[in-house]
Amino acid sequence: MTTAIAIEICCAVWVLFVLAGYPVWLAVRARLSGRPVHPGPHEPSITAIVPVHNGAPFLAAKLDSILNSAYPSANLDVLVLSDASDDGSDGIAQEYARRFPDRVRFRRLARGGKAAALNAAFSEVSAEVLLLTDVRQRLHPDCVRRLAAMLHDPTVGVVSGNLRILRGESTEEVNVGLYWQYESWIRRNLGALDSLMGATGPIYALRRSLVRPLPANCILDDVWLPMQAVLAGYRSVLDEGAIAWDYPTNLDAEFARKVRTQAGVFQLTWQLPGLFSLRNRLRWPFLFLKLGRLLLPEVLILFFVVCFWLPPLWRWVLLVAQGVFYGLAAADLGVGEASALKRISAPVRAFVVLLAAALCAVSVFFVAPDKLWKQTRVRSAARIGTTR
Repeated sequence: MTTAIAIEICCAVWVLFVLAGYPVWLAVRARLSGRPVHPGPHEPSITAIVPVHNGAPFLAAKLDSILNSAYPSANLDVLVLSDASDDGSDGIAQEYARRFPDRVRFRRLARGGKAAALNAAFSEVSAEVLLLTDVRQRLHPDCVRRLAAMLHDPTVGVVSGNLRILRGESTEEVNVGLYWQYESWIRRNLGALDSLMGATGPIYALRRSLVRPLPANCILDDVWLPMQAVLAGYRSVLDEGAIAWDYPTNLDAEFARKVRTQAGVFQLTWQLPGLFSLRNRLRWPFLFLKLGRLLLPEVLILFFVVCFWLPPLWRWVLLVAQGVFYGLAAADLGVGEASALKRISAPVRAFVVLLAAALCAVSVFFVAPDKLWKQTRVRSAARIGTTR
């Protein structure tokens, strides 16, 4: 066996293992030896923290969804933090604070990013449980109650809600939703085995006693904070019945989001060195599911380059196969929604776009983290269909 063939085999095995082999192995282990969570009646005091930067189109609906939760109103309040919004968000939050003075608080901050806003909230919130949630997603009435019930189990420190994506109109939006279903499947199995590596960013609850101030410009608060609980010996789990609804996004918006989140994985390697310690029960999932996926573009580039050193037959077979694959992704830009080819080209393009985002994540080494935050564009709620 030549060195080139050995490298090609190693690259192919790594890609298949990271994308399919390891997730399937987790699923089998979760089915055979999953650790149950023991929820129960539990109604601790909860403060929902909603950081906002120009979220006026969504803020009223978000606050309504929290205030209308099937949870004792005396035990649930909201803190809205405006990160120097200039689109009317402040006025909406102030109106709710006026109407519900015992349940809604508002604080305007200088522009500092999400991590700075959360740290400001941590310094003034004393509730037993913090509910961290973004402005765009609306909560199901039972969401808060279910999250609190999971914290009845003393081994649980963090509980993630279940993000459901509303039905998209385009194939592009549908494929982004399918990717999230794949992610959710992996997270469900991790939670059943032990713990998630992070939390569902738009909706998760954690014990106030486990909260630590976030590092400056931290990109992935939804990984850094839950990992504090895991490193302290607690579990970070998922409750699929604690639902929050989100709007579908297209590939352009998903690309920007993935660049930021993948850059955040790089950032965690120096902001959270405990990730690689023996006391981190999730060090192998982090290696394979976080860093492993982050390195997929480089592995595939190596696979392509080494093809030129293969025997002629294999060289051309693999080069043509890769040309067809990436050609389908490029061709998808011109394929109509009604075309049968769209069923193949659209998922291929979605995969390639996510690979490109992982490749661009190295930008975190060259630009300030706050430059990676881009406002996610979604269609008007009036145009969203029923849920899937």
